[in-house]
Amino acid sequence: MSVLVVGSVALDSVETPFGKVQDALGGTASFFSFAARHYSDVKIVAVVGEDFPREYRGLFDGGNIDLSGLQTLPGRTFRWSGLYDYNLNTAHTLDTQLNVFSEFHPVLPESHRDTELLFLGNIHPELQREVLLQTKSPVLTVLDSMNFWIEREKEALTRVMEMVDIVLFNEAEARQYAETPNLLEAARRILALGPRSVIIKQGEYGAMMYSGNREIFMSPAYPLEGVKDPTGAGDSFAGGFLGQLAGSGDFSPAGIRKAMIHGSVIASFTVEDFSVNRLLSVTREEIERRYQEFRHLTFFEHTCKHAVDCQRVEW
Repeated sequence: MSVLVVGSVALDSVETPFGKVQDALGGTASFFSFAARHYSDVKIVAVVGEDFPREYRGLFDGGNIDLSGLQTLPGRTFRWSGLYDYNLNTAHTLDTQLNVFSEFHPVLPESHRDTELLFLGNIHPELQREVLLQTKSPVLTVLDSMNFWIEREKEALTRVMEMVDIVLFNEAEARQYAETPNLLEAARRILALGPRSVIIKQGEYGAMMYSGNREIFMSPAYPLEGVKDPTGAGDSFAGGFLGQLAGSGDFSPAGIRKAMIHGSVIASFTVEDFSVNRLLSVTREEIERRYQEFRHLTFFEHTCKHAVDCQRVEW
């Protein structure tokens, strides 16, 4: 199976306590695709300007990433500038220049319309809906969004959330959208719209999945000593998650849970360096080794001395 991502390709200028970069490759589609390509073929629908560096395009060409849906428009590429202090969970935006991204209108090539797995990055909800209407019955659709669209386009966002299988929010976004401080209640309200599951990203604490059958699954974050730049961790999580599903073809509850762990594994590599650098250098052997370490971190003996011990926990 292949994965289609619709989102941004950007040039990021980022400073953290551990260094800084200028006009480095960034954006949702970039982080997602370089994460997912370790598991499956990836197709991108995005836009860049005429100033997009040739060497960055070459990085995409060097992997199993289809760029036929990458538009090049007259003008400058989308740019974002951000600063992190020692609280790496929070990015302080210094500057955002939409440039050609403000004119982005995703048009799927005919070869992309029957892609089995679809990831809708945090673009305008109406554009996300247009993409969905161009596809031909994908097996799984995942939507990401952000506080900007929740605040300004909540009605449009709600309409598109009703059309997808999985909604991906961070904690603040889930609370903001559902207008409640309680994550369980927020998940219930989102699931009531129709998605099968809600995945809530929790930064350095991992991610939680709430499903329509009232089950919870928690994926921890990998304990790292050397974090350089958390930019793109959430998009990398999505790339590892959907890439693993595409590569395995296993959409059972167990397969979904395994994919979440792979999402956390890939995200843990992303934050070890700036931009997509670590995603470019990481090997499949390193990914598998860290996946096994995740299994060890979360393993405990299961015993059923009493009947209540073996009952499924619901929320």
